[in-house]
Amino acid sequence: MTTLLRNVQLLGRETPTDLRIAQSRIDAIGDALPTGDADNVIDGAGGLLLPGLHDHHIHLVSLAASLESLRCGPPEVATEAALAASLRARNTETGEWLRGIGYHASVAGDIDRDWLDRHIPDRPARIQHRGGRLWVLNSRALATLAIPLDEAPPGLELVRGRYTGRLYESDRWLRGQLQGQFPDLGAASAVLASHGVTGITDTTPHNGAGEWAYFRAAQAQGKLLQRVRMMGSEEIADCQPDALLSRGEFKVHLLESQLPDLGRLSADIAAAHAAGRSVAVHCVTLTELVFALGAIEAAGVRPGDRIEHASVAPPDMLQQIRAAGLRVVTQPHFIAERGDQYRAEVDSVDQLWLYRCAGFLRAGVPLAAGSDAPFGGADPWAGMRAAVSRRTRSGVVMGEDELLTPEQALALYLSPADAPGVGLGEMKPGAPADLCLLRLPWEQVRERLDAADVRMTWRDGQLIYAAG
Repeated sequence: MTTLLRNVQLLGRETPTDLRIAQSRIDAIGDALPTGDADNVIDGAGGLLLPGLHDHHIHLVSLAASLESLRCGPPEVATEAALAASLRARNTETGEWLRGIGYHASVAGDIDRDWLDRHIPDRPARIQHRGGRLWVLNSRALATLAIPLDEAPPGLELVRGRYTGRLYESDRWLRGQLQGQFPDLGAASAVLASHGVTGITDTTPHNGAGEWAYFRAAQAQGKLLQRVRMMGSEEIADCQPDALLSRGEFKVHLLESQLPDLGRLSADIAAAHAAGRSVAVHCVTLTELVFALGAIEAAGVRPGDRIEHASVAPPDMLQQIRAAGLRVVTQPHFIAERGDQYRAEVDSVDQLWLYRCAGFLRAGVPLAAGSDAPFGGADPWAGMRAAVSRRTRSGVVMGEDELLTPEQALALYLSPADAPGVGLGEMKPGAPADLCLLRLPWEQVRERLDAADVRMTWRDGQLIYAAG
């Protein structure tokens, strides 16, 4: 299959040109390329042709499941009354589980089984907190699971001999109890393709052989359209990679209230390094970041080690990250989605260092971005807009010194999967034909940064999205 793209703009070129795709590669770039035996000839109309975007931090299985779940938090649900009404509308006696997502304490406080029972008593229900670490189960759900006290997972909260319904850090256990199958990845993957995303890094810490096999099967079936770099546990160390599915970093998910022994964590990091894997450490508080840097420095840094989120990073931490040679993958869109709550809940001093962008670049820290979907929006163009404006939903600018130019914001999603923040995806003959064609030239795109401008997306020369 050969496709000839005429009259397309490439970054760094002053005038439009042509690009030919042959099989799965970029075959040629130049002016007035001959049509030859091209199967498809597409007039780009001067629109920008980019390397496919890469989401450097996403949870694809959870994103797929979220598309069939009830939204339980901001902005869709902002009050206790609204959530209660939504749950009551879903209350049935069918016995089918209700899955809710996106809950935040600003809606109704720290809810538990008793709160849920008042509004949805007749159907097993589980509501996930926005951060992804906590599920809240109602009494019907707990009865359905029938968990003996001596067999409860460590994350199931027990107060005075009674379960509260709060279940922490136990996604894999819960899936096993429900004997649930993985969700269909097709719809979520199609959404990403419509945004121009041709590659993702799945950062779910408990990814193992089962997830690896499922992703590979979904790619073979044409349901998972993106290349995948999969982080995870030690389980994936023996999984065999190929051009579409590769092994990523050993993921460490820190929780400030339950930090592991520093020596043990350093040993785990050193073991991952010895096995040829870099590490990625989840850090959403300053304490977690300080702890992570101590553990990594004690173990020794391996090229490719990275910090996920780096949500609070004061200047001295930036210098430590730079000195250690670490990379950072952040989520600028959280300022747009959650900034007003941060302003109400986060210490005013720490607000200066939330989800920094320009500060990392000025410090010489390689920086890339990921959506953290479904715990954040999956649209990379919304992430770019947020990096450029730093505006909350109410219009307040948070961290004016962290503003990026549109060019810098775009670059957050163009670096290679295995080197976030280091260089841009290749656009040269012989490179994989992972491409995103926009309707407009960059001069107009940079003023909008809108996913609606994505016209076509190719991965390996295969058209995986075309706007209607």
